[in-house]
Amino acid sequence: MKRIKLLFTAVLSIAGLTATVAQDFSDPRFAKWGETPEERRENYLNSSFLKEEINNHNFNAAAAYLQKLLAKCPKASENIYANGVRLYKQKINRAQTLQEKKMYVDSLLLIYDIRLENYASHPKRGKDYILERKAREYLTYKESDREGVRKAFEDAIAAQVEVLGAADPEVLAIYFKNLCDDYSNDLVDAMEIVNAYETNAKYFENIAPDKLEFKEQFESCFGMSGAASCENIEKIFSKKIADNPSDEKNYAQAFALMKRAKCTSDFFFMVGEKYYALSPSSNTAMLLAESFQNVKNYEKANQYLREALSKATDLVERENLLVRVGTLEMAENDHKGAVEAFNAVLKNEAEDGDGLAYYFLAQCYVAGAGNCTGFAKDATFWAAYDLLQKAIPMLETQQPDLVENAKTLAASYRRAFPSAEECFFNELKEGSNYTLNCGFAAGTTTKVRCRQ
Repeated sequence: MKRIKLLFTAVLSIAGLTATVAQDFSDPRFAKWGETPEERRENYLNSSFLKEEINNHNFNAAAAYLQKLLAKCPKASENIYANGVRLYKQKINRAQTLQEKKMYVDSLLLIYDIRLENYASHPKRGKDYILERKAREYLTYKESDREGVRKAFEDAIAAQVEVLGAADPEVLAIYFKNLCDDYSNDLVDAMEIVNAYETNAKYFENIAPDKLEFKEQFESCFGMSGAASCENIEKIFSKKIADNPSDEKNYAQAFALMKRAKCTSDFFFMVGEKYYALSPSSNTAMLLAESFQNVKNYEKANQYLREALSKATDLVERENLLVRVGTLEMAENDHKGAVEAFNAVLKNEAEDGDGLAYYFLAQCYVAGAGNCTGFAKDATFWAAYDLLQKAIPMLETQQPDLVENAKTLAASYRRAFPSAEECFFNELKEGSNYTLNCGFAAGTTTKVRCRQ
């Protein structure tokens, strides 16, 4: 069988040689193969022989053809490099000693370097393609050279960004995992991890669904690395800020990292407030408000919510901020301030309405009823119930987790309506209009409903 296979290969080689001899190598399309027709024919044939010798496992003969082609016509064909890679991978796999294997690995990587010199500007398989392939080979065959692995992937990523405008998510995920591994082995410091994350995270925005697994790997590596712990970030940036206390970029980076890490230290709040002072924005104010609220510093949270509100121009954004202001006022038992905030929402509410504003305002009405007495106190529950009836259908789409609570509150408010006897003694008929005159609901017109 082997003899038949060799005979078949020989027949094909003769056929290919005959076809090559018939070519007119003086044609300009063969110019890349050499200066003269004779040189072009020789190099063209050597390219065919290179492939055949690899297929026949005559690797030393193939290496001789490869060297000739790289020396005489390195720009002639990409196939020279594809076959060169095939050749040296075979030689690596068959190496008898570690020294021999290292030599072949170096030759393999050199193939990529020479290809880069001659095909960097190729429209489809140029600099970005070549350096990516080299980085993957480096990781496969020289994994123990950690600095070399990092450098190979950094070069590949930089080339992708230069050529394509973005890095490939899979390549980034491989690089970042290796970088985090190096951090766990004390080969790089935390700042290198932080900078790599900050630099490359943007390339995972709006990626294709089939690439999302690489984003998850990237984020997981960052989270599990421990590099972005609050302690590490403070250690890194306290010196940076002390050395240059007016550098806005340091504050911006430190604040973003510490917010993501859910830090609550004095340093975090100092950084956030200083960053806001240097570059005030609605978004930063909102982030500060959330952070202060998380540590129950409602006064500061309210301050920054109002800062955000003063800068917000979008109607929906303003409504969301007003609702948050209102809930903070409720947390501080300032129901009057909360009512003002919720009423501001309802006065200029967006097209779909704001269920939260109705939901919380109802509770403020009930809280305010504590300052009323007798029938006026009970009548307040009519207005509070009306607000919940408006809130519930909105909450079903806006805040479904609050729907059941809103229904429970509405039922309890209904049970607190004035009795039929009380309505009779106040000369009020079921369904007639009634204007409240006490508490936060004062001036609100509602309908008379008697508790059965």
